[in-house]
Amino acid sequence: MPVTKSSTSSKKKPSIQEYYYGLGKRKTAVARVRLYKNGKGELTVNEKTGKTYFPVKELLEVINSPLKLTSLAKKFDISVKVDGGGSTAQADAIRHGIARALLDFDGELRPTLKKAGFLTRDSRTKERKKPGLKRARRAPQFSKR
Repeated sequence: MPVTKSSTSSKKKPSIQEYYYGLGKRKTAVARVRLYKNGKGELTVNEKTGKTYFPVKELLEVINSPLKLTSLAKKFDISVKVDGGGSTAQADAIRHGIARALLDFDGELRPTLKKAGFLTRDSRTKERKKPGLKRARRAPQFSKR
C-alpha cells in the first residue's frame, strides 16, 4: 500500500507525493528506502546524490540490481536514509530495502526478486570475541620457552 506524504510550505500549495517504503538490513547497516512514483531514476542517499555517496561503480550496480532485474529502473526516484556499517554493507542494505519497497509496489514481482536472493536478509555478522583469545578465534601465539 503506498504511503502518501504531504508537505506544506508558507506560500506553495501542499504537494502530495506517493511513495513505497522498504526497510533493508545487512550486518549493522539499516537503510530506510522510499520509492517515489513517476520519477526519473534519481538516487539520493543521506541528502547526497548516489554517485557522490557511493563513488565506487560496483556499489551503485548492487543498489540498482533489483530495479534492473524488474526493468523498473527509470520509473522511480529513490530516497534513502542509511545508518551504520561500512559502504558495502550499506549498499547491500539499500538493495534489500529497494527489493522490499518493490514488493509493496507490486506483489507479482515476489518470485523474480526471491529467486535472485534480494528478499533474503544476509544475516552474517561479526562473531564476538571470546575470553582468552585475541579475536573471535585467534589464539595467542604459542611460546615453547
